[in-house]
Amino acid sequence: MTPRTPATPTGGAHAAPEAVIRVRGVSKNFGGAAALKDVDLDLYPGEIHALMGMNGAGKSTLVQILSGVHQADGGSIEVNGRAQSGLTVRKARRLGIACVPQRRELAMGLTVAENVMLGDLPTRRGTVHWRAVRDEARRALSGLGIDIDVARTAASLTVAEQTMVEVAREVRRGGRILILDEPTACLSAEAAGQIRALVRTLRDDGVAVVYISHYIDEVMAVADRLTVLRDGGVVRSAPAAEMDQAGLVRSMVGRDVVSRRPERPPKDEAGLVVRGLSHGRAIEDFTVEVRRGEIVAVLGPAGDAQSKLFDLLSGRQRPDAGELRVDGRPVPFGRVPASLASGLRCVTGDRRSLGLVPGMTLDENLMLADDRFTRCRLHRRGELARRAAPRRDSYGVVALSGNPPVAALSGGNQQKVLLGKWLETDPEPRSFFRAVTSAS
Repeated sequence: MTPRTPATPTGGAHAAPEAVIRVRGVSKNFGGAAALKDVDLDLYPGEIHALMGMNGAGKSTLVQILSGVHQADGGSIEVNGRAQSGLTVRKARRLGIACVPQRRELAMGLTVAENVMLGDLPTRRGTVHWRAVRDEARRALSGLGIDIDVARTAASLTVAEQTMVEVAREVRRGGRILILDEPTACLSAEAAGQIRALVRTLRDDGVAVVYISHYIDEVMAVADRLTVLRDGGVVRSAPAAEMDQAGLVRSMVGRDVVSRRPERPPKDEAGLVVRGLSHGRAIEDFTVEVRRGEIVAVLGPAGDAQSKLFDLLSGRQRPDAGELRVDGRPVPFGRVPASLASGLRCVTGDRRSLGLVPGMTLDENLMLADDRFTRCRLHRRGELARRAAPRRDSYGVVALSGNPPVAALSGGNQQKVLLGKWLETDPEPRSFFRAVTSAS
């Protein structure tokens, strides 16, 4: 399907619809760092509007402000022509603004019908009318062209099906401005195609869709309009038909990007070798060899055991069989200290639960994996700040006022802290494993 571009309002008998959301000069700071700077944005009904930008560009912060999670520090927001102040999650929902986050928010022990109708279960004579629950859920799904048995539990659904159920629930609740955060992350090509088809159905039904994705090919294929954020500000906003991939990347990065494949290292310089790794039914006879200076990607849909590799290689779990070597030396499984001593650094894809300590400061999180922090008790404010400052600079962590809690940073800056924490624990890490999951 060729992307279409809604006409901007020009007046007259056939004027295009007014913007359902109009953002002007919105700004937001976290811990003194500017996450958004004077952002303007217009969203129209029947439009797929993609938000593009690198990690830390401000995409998540903007949609959290639109959905009422955070309050803007400055600027104005109009919804359906009316100025909104003090936008909260509840108020945003009443206005028809709904967000389907990257981390799915279904009650996994409940059925599809119960999840779709959650918070609005029809009753009869004081008890839940279960037939009405199922019938109404079926109507909500079929209205969007979704064919899922409403009697199934949410836990039995694929990631794509979970996304569809969440979308159906939000549309049934009255969502007419739908924010989709990385809806196709870690999906197979077929499953991603199902999500894109659903998004087009929403657009054709007059829903304004905000679409966040790092997949440039996908965005160019599905979006009607693109807005690019960089360092918290809008650097370009235009119909998708007026952009090409090279120009989009240039806007996101701030310079021309030339992809060059480095020379492959000699075969005898294997840094990481995994042979015959097996763990229950999740992983069977997995073998990979990673040479120095080489990046090897392990791909697959969400739930295909990539995260299990993190648990096994980091030493958090012991496999049923297999061999692990770093620089030719065997590394025992099931022992985190042994994995670290070998030079292997494993960065979790779940920074919220496993990667960072939200109640600790930015500097404390940066130094948390450093032996000096625990052995020498680097809790003195001056010493901690002195050692952490170079790490902030090296990884571009932005927090202009002091040393805020890491939870106060934007998502992109939190990711930089997580990465910097581990890369700085060894002057020359010998192997580096990055676990990329839907939660990353």
